[in-house]
Parts: sequence; structure tokens; C-alpha cells
Amino acid sequence: MKKRFVPLLLAAAVGTAATAFAQVPAAPAPSTAAGAPPSVDALNAMAKRFAPVDLTADTSNLSSGDRVAIAKLIEAARIVDTLQLRQRWSGNPALWTALLKDTTPLGKARREYFWLNKGPWSILDGNRSFMPAEYAGIRIPAEKPAGADFYPEGASKQALETWMNALPARDKEQAQWFFTTIRDNKGGKGAAQFKIVKYADEYRTELQQLSKLLKEAAAATGNASLKKFLNLRADAFLSNDYLASDFAWMDLDSPVDVTIGPYETYNDELFGYKAAFEAYVNVRDQKETAKLDFFGQHLQELENNLPLEAKYRNPKVGAIAPMVVVNQVYGAGDGNMGVQTAAYNLPNDERIIRQRGSKRVMLKNVQEAKFEATLSPISKLVLRADEQKELDFDAFFTHILAHEIMHGLGPHATTGKDGKPSTPRQDLKDAYSTIEEAKADVTGLWALAYMMDKGQLKNSLGQGAAAERKLYVTFLASAFRTLHFGLTDSHARGMAIQVNYLLDKGGFVSHGDGTFSVDYGKIKGAVADLDREFLTIEATGDYARAQALMQRYVVIRPDVQKALDKMKAVPNDIRPTFVTAARVAPRKWTLR
Repeated sequence: MKKRFVPLLLAAAVGTAATAFAQVPAAPAPSTAAGAPPSVDALNAMAKRFAPVDLTADTSNLSSGDRVAIAKLIEAARIVDTLQLRQRWSGNPALWTALLKDTTPLGKARREYFWLNKGPWSILDGNRSFMPAEYAGIRIPAEKPAGADFYPEGASKQALETWMNALPARDKEQAQWFFTTIRDNKGGKGAAQFKIVKYADEYRTELQQLSKLLKEAAAATGNASLKKFLNLRADAFLSNDYLASDFAWMDLDSPVDVTIGPYETYNDELFGYKAAFEAYVNVRDQKETAKLDFFGQHLQELENNLPLEAKYRNPKVGAIAPMVVVNQVYGAGDGNMGVQTAAYNLPNDERIIRQRGSKRVMLKNVQEAKFEATLSPISKLVLRADEQKELDFDAFFTHILAHEIMHGLGPHATTGKDGKPSTPRQDLKDAYSTIEEAKADVTGLWALAYMMDKGQLKNSLGQGAAAERKLYVTFLASAFRTLHFGLTDSHARGMAIQVNYLLDKGGFVSHGDGTFSVDYGKIKGAVADLDREFLTIEATGDYARAQALMQRYVVIRPDVQKALDKMKAVPNDIRPTFVTAARVAPRKWTLR
């Protein structure tokens, strides 16, 4: 799990709420005249919402074999870049090729912004197109297609759902599985209207290239766990069976830390079923990783004390899952699009989560860059003066870790209305990403406060009132950093629920001038109440309850808007240049 996108849904303002489900632009909107696409200046201003940073990582201690391996993995990640373009929209490859040929200043600005968004839709502006309706003979939708390129163009959600529900159980499972696309079955009707195509067949050319590069990297490294994972993942690309390689990824213990394959489902805005390809090539920060071991000692204790009815708690959390801190060398595909990932929690396959939990990867150099470029200036605008001194990178870093840990705790199995086994992801459908991201956030807050009370964080964040102040104030400032992205992102939609709920409960206090503070007497109880709501929705698979919560709270209220209005000059996020990757594996050709 990490950040990604859900559909833009506009609703009229009601009462004190501003526009529901609307974007919150921090720079000029993507039109410079009525209906006209953005100019060069407008595009450059939109791009400035992402602060450029040079991302570096120390590779000096890698063995000679690992140096060869990491170069091969960077090369593989660059293939993932182009593969994910195709998944995001069928017209992306042709449009990208046309943009590469456009040498005008406007063409260059469009090309740069296209690559940042991995398509012609501005992520921070409601996934609206920043291109003309037609360019180089290519018709460009005004908004990103909800089904990306995972489903037949023009197929309705209702038609696909009807077809899936009519399939035999095994075929239905494959239709809803992470690693298949749905295609038109020419001439077919009814149950034969569509067909299921495995990723291994749909993306055969690219996956064969990836498989070859991973085999070469495996041959170069002397690390047994890395060699095992790379060989198994190379095989998985061709077989479409990722289970064994995902288990091997869980066991990866190597100076070169890599995540590569189809994982996150945010790009599938119809159902949330289909996984997009991404890659993270990292080097392990062993010193920081060692500091995280203490969390693994308390996972079952945290599960046992979740603010949730006991019958829904897991009496046996999966075996202690690995937690690692890394520094990113290169990010690709879904792992380098729009807002940058600060941490991720994988795999998403419930079979692995039930047996082993999930693995948390913390991108420390990315987090440090985000903190300095965005959170520090935001805190000076939205926090009361007496609380600005409480902003703390360790609290920011540790809450992100807690967020990722909490994806692995809580309900992961439900009973459907038909009495058959199901999962929250299946039950909550398009609402799942928003609810799950918000659950992970607020459960992380609850867990850290719980551990502080028990004296379990005295060697990390500390304990007592001073540590709690840093935790809650840093989270409050970070909430505005997330809302700054716009409500098309599931993290931001989940954050809107949290901010509005905690304001209603008095845990957060608005001072009416765009500044906010924490009520330390109310925040802990308010967090527990909200956590109970999220956990219960997932435990019961209550789609209607999730929708009602979102309709009520996924809004930008006037007081919050005042704060966001002050933040227009603050970058929404960072835009990394992978300096170390360029040195370790220079490009043999120009991508952009």
C-alpha cells in the first residue's frame, strides 16, 4: 500500500462544507483560457508544485557483483517506466512518441509534465487533461479513463460486473485477480462478451526483457536471498504466478533492496482489482533498519488491543514481517508518478498477508526530502506559533512506519452477504483504498500513543507529554501536506475524513484564521473513536457505511480552505532527479 488515485467526484456544497471531492490546486488551473489547454508558462507553473531535488544514495560499500546487479536492475526499472505508461492508457505510448518529436518550447513543457504525471492528465488537478483534445492525430480524453487500460475501452462498469458475476467461481476469481486484463471477445455475447488475458500474455515482449535482465542481475550478485528473489521473479513474469517470488521478496536480506513487478491497484478506478507495474531500486540502510526491530516485538499486542470488538481481531497475527529502511536509487512506473512514495507496505496478496503479514519499506532519503521541501514551510503557515517548535522529523518518520505496519494489522478476512469468505478489498470495492489508507493513518496514531503509554518508545520518540505533543502536532501539519495534493488521491481523501472528524470531536482546533492546534485533552479519545469506525467498516465489509462516511467527511471545509489558500506557494511534493542511478547506470538512450 501507498498513495494513489481514486475517481474525481464533484458534489454541490452543503451547509458549511465546500465543494466535495474537489481538487485543491496550489498553482494555476490547467487552462489559461476557457477550454484552452495550458500555455508554456502555465505548464511550468504547474510543474513547480513539485520541488526538484537531487536524490542520492551511498553505494560505496556494495560488492563488485552487487554493483553489476544494481545497474541491471536500474535498466530493468526503465522498462517498467514504459510498460506502466501502456497500462495507464492505451494511447500513452503513441502520445509519448509524438511528444518526443515536438521540439517547440510548448512541446518540451508538455513532455516534461507528461512524464511527471505518466500521461496527459494532471494528477493534482483532478486528473484533467493538460493537452488539446487531439494531438498528432491522437484523441485524448478530457479525464483519465477510470479503467485505465485494464478493461476494454468504453465497457461500462455495470456490463463488466454483470459478466463477472455470471462466470464460474474460478473464472470470476481470475477476472478479479491482480494480474489479468479484460479484453473484448470479438463476436462474443453474454458470458462470452469479454475474455481474460494474463499479464504474461498481454505484456509478453516487455516481460521477456525484464526476465532476462533479472536473470543477469541474479547471476552477478553474491547475495543468496537477492539471487533467489530475482530468479523467482524473472520466472513469475513469464508464468504469471507471483506467489513464490513474493514470499522470496519477504525474505530478501541484501545490501541491494529491490521491489519490481505489478503491485498497487490505485490506477484501476473501476474496481480496484488490477495491479500496475512499478520498481524501486534501493540500497539498505542497515543502521536505521536495526532501530525498527522493536516494533516487531509488539505486533500481536497491538492487534489484541485495537479499538475494535474482540471477535474481529486476529488471534494470531502472521509471523513477524520484515521492516527495512532504504535509500532510493531509482523509482519507476507506478513508483515514480506524481506524488512520491515515502514508504510502502507489500505484497497486497491476502494469501501472503494471512501467513506472513506484509513487508514495510521506508524510503528515508525521500522522506527527508519531503520534510524539508514541503512540511517545514507548511508548518509555519498552519500551526499556531507556540506549536511550530514541536514539528519533528523523527515523529514524521515514525508515523509513516506505523502507518505501514497498520496495513498489516486489523481485519483482512470477512464473510460476504452470501455467507462465503471474502476480504475488505472485495467488499468495499472502490471505497477500499480511501478507507484503508485512513485506517492505517489513524491506527498508526493510536498505536504510537499506546506504545508511548507503555514506555515502549523511550529509545525512539520518547514518552510522556513532550513526545505526544511532537507526535500529534507533526501529524496535524502533515495532514495539510496531504490535503495540499488535492482530493483525487486516496491518501488525501482519507486524510479529509480524519481532519474533519477530529475537528468535529475537538481533538483538532481551528482558530478561524487558517491556523490550527491540538487539544491534548481530547485528541487521544477522538483518535480511538475514529479508529474504531474504520476498523469496524473493514471487519463487516460495510460498503454503504463506508460510502456514508466518505460523503460526509471527504470535503474541504472553509476553515481548512483558508489554510490551503495560504499554501499556494509551497510545493505539493518533490520531483527527484536520480543522481546516483545516472552515475551507476548511465542511460544508453534518451527517454526525456
